[in-house]
Amino acid sequence: MDVQAKYEQNLMQLPNVTGVGIGEEGGRPVIKVYVTRKVPEEFLQSQEIIPRTLDGYETDVEESGTITAQTAL
Repeated sequence: MDVQAKYEQNLMQLPNVTGVGIGEEGGRPVIKVYVTRKVPEEFLQSQEIIPRTLDGYETDVEESGTITAQTAL
């Protein structure tokens, strides 16, 4: 999805964001934004808030915790 590529770099620079992907909610595609922990909007500055939509696609913020690379066995 082009919208992911268009916004991924900017989203990854936001506090707590660990990943961006494509998902589905209610049969519609959404932009998934993975964060280490969800923070209420009132504790964020306006430029740190993940938009509710990007180019007409809803965003879905999902708490994933800290992501670390695993070594191959």
